[in-house]
Amino acid sequence: MKYDKEERDVLAALEKGKMKLATLSKKEIESIKAAANTSIVYSTEFGQACPACGKPAAECVCRKNKKEISNDGIVRVRLETKGRKGSGMTVVTGIPLDEQSLKKLASQLKQKCGTGGTVKSGVLEIQGDQRVLLAEELSKLGYTVKHSGW
Repeated sequence: MKYDKEERDVLAALEKGKMKLATLSKKEIESIKAAANTSIVYSTEFGQACPACGKPAAECVCRKNKKEISNDGIVRVRLETKGRKGSGMTVVTGIPLDEQSLKKLASQLKQKCGTGGTVKSGVLEIQGDQRVLLAEELSKLGYTVKHSGW
C-alpha cells in the first residue's frame, strides 16, 4: 500500500511514541486507519469505535443492519421461575419478527392472557403460567410452536 508523505510521517511518529492518537483530529485518525488498515477500538475524541466500520459507536450503521434474528422457525414456549423469587414467567423465544412487530404481538398476547409482560432482547415474557394459552394463540397465527421444559 502506498502512503503519502504526511501519512508516513504520522505513522512513523506513532510507532516511535512521539505522537499519541488523542492529539490527532477525527479526520486524521480515519486517514491513518484507512492507510494502515488497522482498527481503532477507542479514541478520546469520540469514545468507543465500531471494530467493523471504524465509526463512532453512536454513528455505526453496520450493527443496526445485522439485527435480524437467526432461528430455526420454531417458536418455543416455556415457564421460567429461576431468579424470579418463585413466581413464574412464561417465556416465548424464536419469534421471527423485528422489535416493533414483536412489541405489537406482545401487546395482543398480553390482552388475551389478561396479564402483564415485556419484550427483552427479542424474547417475549408474559407474567404467570400462560403456556397453553400462548401456544394456542401462536398456533392460530401460523407459527410452529413447541413446549420446552415440560
